[in-house]
Amino acid sequence: MSSPLLRRLPPPAHEDEALLARLSARFAETAADHDRDGAFPRDNFAALQAHGLIALVVPRALGGGGASLAQARRVLAAVAYGEPATALILLMSWLQHHAIGSDHSRWPGALREIVLQDAVRDGALINALRVEPALGSPARGGLPATIARREGDRWLLDGHKLYSTGIEGLRWLAVWGRTDEPEPRVGVFLVPRDAPGIQVIASWDHLGLRASGSHEVIFEQVGIPLAQAVDLRAPAEWAADAGSQTDVDAHATQQAWMVVLLGTLYDAVAHAARDWLLGFLNRRAPSGLGAPLASLPRVQETVGEIEALLRTSRVLLDHAAARVDTGHADPAADSGLLKHTVTNQSVRVVELALRLTGNHGLTRQNPLERHYRDVLCSRIHTPQNDAVLVAAGKSALGAFGRP
Repeated sequence: MSSPLLRRLPPPAHEDEALLARLSARFAETAADHDRDGAFPRDNFAALQAHGLIALVVPRALGGGGASLAQARRVLAAVAYGEPATALILLMSWLQHHAIGSDHSRWPGALREIVLQDAVRDGALINALRVEPALGSPARGGLPATIARREGDRWLLDGHKLYSTGIEGLRWLAVWGRTDEPEPRVGVFLVPRDAPGIQVIASWDHLGLRASGSHEVIFEQVGIPLAQAVDLRAPAEWAADAGSQTDVDAHATQQAWMVVLLGTLYDAVAHAARDWLLGFLNRRAPSGLGAPLASLPRVQETVGEIEALLRTSRVLLDHAAARVDTGHADPAADSGLLKHTVTNQSVRVVELALRLTGNHGLTRQNPLERHYRDVLCSRIHTPQNDAVLVAAGKSALGAFGRP
């Protein structure tokens, strides 16, 4: 039987509900194994590639699916419902594909075609490597310590990146770095994963999303052609509100894609928790009660609260996706509030499920404790809750104070 989550979402570009349900169930069968050993889910990506889903958002002109955000959201929900670490790696590639394939992309045509056609032909994955030990998240400001030095007809990169999600399965690395010029420029350096001088430190031993393989990466004199430096700009030009209105709108659209897909991932984890909970409550009949726990008004009320949270998240995510797909992406600040609301509601859903199940929910043989560990990871993605709320509070206070 397919999840109620799949039945509520708009149809995908190519795949029918039955296929998505099969993939979701297949991924769920091995989710506990991937959680336990943290192994990269290669079989899951082979299955996704077999159905053309890795290149789902690549423009049709380059052989991809050309999917809308609403269509991508539906497919991602099915993947995340089964195994969320696979979904996280997939959505990170999709975000890069969307940015690179956009009409407003600053990527050179040759590089754009290489990366996107690799995804279509081979299911090649790409991710941005941005976080560093000293810098933290670039969203907080500051220059990267990863430095590119020009030597003849190539750049030589040295640096240290953290949380390089999916690194074991990536083909391309979009490395955030700066030049060593007197007035440094900041941008993306496209690095093949198999380039000499790259060292992966298997340090990812996380509470949740354990199969995402978000390890550390060291770059030591990694050489790439000069042409594989993308969109080098002065640091000030990278501000979200810098540049033309077209640049601002493109940033808002990309931010909305990120927030809607991340929200979809964690909403799907919450749905998986909710569905397991409903089965447990209908099966569990304590001898002192003589009836299933589902018959208790207190339990029914809490499940009703869960349903309210899930419905609110669905409406918000559907609305945001529809806005993007009709060319009316909300401002980045509003996307931040969406991320805050949906992810916190997803966490709340699983916490309520744990309250109703007690020790059963925290038992490793049941999936609920894994869903809880996975959903907690929602809080660490950019934009983080504190930044979202400070920005929203400042905006509201400032607007109220203006005549």
